[in-house]
Amino acid sequence: MNMPIIFKLFLSFLQVGLFSVGGGYAAIPLIQNQIVNVWHLMTMDEFADLITIAEMTPGPISINSATFVGMRLAGIPGAIICTVGCILMPFILCLLLAYYYYKYRDFSGVQTVLSCLRPAVVSLISCAGLSILTLAIFHNEQVDFALDNLKFIEIGLFFICLYLLRRFKLGAIQIILGSGVVGTLLYFVVPAIT
Repeated sequence: MNMPIIFKLFLSFLQVGLFSVGGGYAAIPLIQNQIVNVWHLMTMDEFADLITIAEMTPGPISINSATFVGMRLAGIPGAIICTVGCILMPFILCLLLAYYYYKYRDFSGVQTVLSCLRPAVVSLISCAGLSILTLAIFHNEQVDFALDNLKFIEIGLFFICLYLLRRFKLGAIQIILGSGVVGTLLYFVVPAIT
């Protein structure tokens, strides 16, 4: 067991758990910042793959992401440390906030604070979505509109999935499984044609 990496992972996910206000999707940019940008433990491609897997598995995406990142970087001890780090601070804060919320829920300041947090949560979720969308459409993290940098299969799948979600209100599982099957078939067919 590599103690320095375990220590880095625990501190990273302790911060993620403490500052990811708004749920699992709001934690994704924080996890990305800690694992990819600060500690350079993964590339953005590896991180995007793990987020995709975490999204497909049952359970909260932040905890799934913590478990997958820990497993990838330090095996089972890493998975345990990352998961504990991710849930420790929210658990403590939820207990404290639940006590004080029920005690002071009629106080107008509580509602004001909650309404002020909503835009921050939306921006965190949007940032995470745009990061992963950029990585899915282009060959790197940076937006480069040169034709040879575009991933046309992914762009097509994105717009088809978006249409199916908006028009037919399909569930996330149907969209994920369908795009996985279609994408796999396309990647086998397109190289054979070209």
